[in-house]
Amino acid sequence: MTGDRLDRLAAHLRATGERPVERSAARWLGEAEAIATDLAESDLESDARAKRLDQLDHLLSNVETTGDEDADDHLESARDLLTSLRET
Repeated sequence: MTGDRLDRLAAHLRATGERPVERSAARWLGEAEAIATDLAESDLESDARAKRLDQLDHLLSNVETTGDEDADDHLESARDLLTSLRET
């Protein structure tokens, strides 16, 4: 179940990279995408996974809007998944 949510989280962040987002948001989202992809592809211990999820939360907290409605939708979905992953 967690693996599926990590895959979806990474997919949503990859999708933001395919949209014309504001430059200030692109930096944060690109780094978040790299971490989410690593999480989805790696079998990390729970402590390491929690630390990476905290890093993702920090990165995404720096993005209020992307300047693109579709990217904002993906960002919102990614945040929801991140919240659910941090609660488990």
